[in-house]
Amino acid sequence: MTAHLDGEIRDSRHHMQVRVYYEDTDFSGIVYHANYLRYMERGRTNHLRLMGAEQQALFEQTETEGTGFAFVVRSMHLDFLKPARMDDVLDVVTWPVAVKGASIMLAQEVRRGDDVLVKAEVRVAFISGGRAQPIPKSIRQLMKADLVS
Repeated sequence: MTAHLDGEIRDSRHHMQVRVYYEDTDFSGIVYHANYLRYMERGRTNHLRLMGAEQQALFEQTETEGTGFAFVVRSMHLDFLKPARMDDVLDVVTWPVAVKGASIMLAQEVRRGDDVLVKAEVRVAFISGGRAQPIPKSIRQLMKADLVS
């Protein structure tokens, strides 16, 4: 019933719409830069969920079998190209670029129609037992990361 909230996979990319609300903007009426990080985090989380890797369920499953795990942002590079404003409907697009051992490189864009507003390269690390660990094959396959490494 909530599938539409999670966005959709099209052309091997996850697309999720976000409306800009008053609370997302700064005093000048444009989206405050840190809020793009929130939008992109939701995009990455929903991308995993739609690929069959809901983070909370995987964490609970792993905890019953041993040490829990988490995905953590290791690094992020952002380019802010154009502003978004209140009431804009944005498309947050996420796709895997490469996998290397314990991390996945993702590309993300925040778009308004055909305009790219923000571009990001995000390296997400897989942590278990307090240390970086190789990403399990099941998760690599869910994200189709083996195809892009």
